[in-house]
Amino acid sequence: MHFTLKPLALLLLGTLTMARAHGASLSLDIEIPAIETAEYHRPYVAVWLENKDRTLVRDLSVWYEQKKPNQEGTQWLKDLRRWWRVSGRNQNEPADGISGATRAVGKHTVNFGADHPGLKDLPDGSYTVSVEAAREKGGYELVKLPLSWPVKEHGNTPETVKGERELGEVQLRVMP
Repeated sequence: MHFTLKPLALLLLGTLTMARAHGASLSLDIEIPAIETAEYHRPYVAVWLENKDRTLVRDLSVWYEQKKPNQEGTQWLKDLRRWWRVSGRNQNEPADGISGATRAVGKHTVNFGADHPGLKDLPDGSYTVSVEAAREKGGYELVKLPLSWPVKEHGNTPETVKGERELGEVQLRVMP
């Protein structure tokens, strides 16, 4: 009887550890820098996970102009070149359920909880969080941050990258 309880206890402990590790959340700070130009348009931004083969794993967020008549705002989504190739052109509605409006100049925090469609049941592995920005009559930029999943008990060290023009500082924090 002692031997049956020990494997059961180990199995239960392992299950609780996995549940806690997979109950992790991501927080992403995305800075939209001020750009001096005669005609400024807010950037479209896409955030997604890729595996080591640069294949789409999950979309996390897409910011685009949603309030234009006749869905005219969707015509500029193809300017998010990398996201459009791996995901956008294959969707009837851009990232249904995770889309949001464009954002103004400044720092924006986006939180992805454990129940977010992009993280729910995410297999263990090494990923890349890709953040892409494009502006109508403006520039284009893509930055990438590494992500190890599942998350360590105390969380991962924040990863930070700085864009050169369309994106300012982008920081990824992972919490257990």
